[in-house]
Amino acid sequence: MIATKPVDLRARLKDYLDNAFNGEPVIVSRKNNKNVVILSEREYNELMKAKRNAEYLAKINESVENHEKGHYEE
Repeated sequence: MIATKPVDLRARLKDYLDNAFNGEPVIVSRKNNKNVVILSEREYNELMKAKRNAEYLAKINESVENHEKGHYEE
C-alpha cells in the first residue's frame, strides 16, 4: 500500500492511478484524518461482493437462529 499527500497526488496522478490499477492501493493523507483510498474498480467490486455475501450470510444465520427458537415470519 502506498501513502501520499494531495500535493504529490496532483503532481503524479497518472502514476498513482496506474499503481491502483495494478493492485497497489493508494492512501491519500488529509487533514483531520479524513483520508481516502484509491482502489482499482476490480478491487472495489470484489470488496462490495464480499460485503453483500457477508450481509446475506448474516441474514441466513439470523433465519436459522429464529427457526431453532421457533420464531417464524409470516
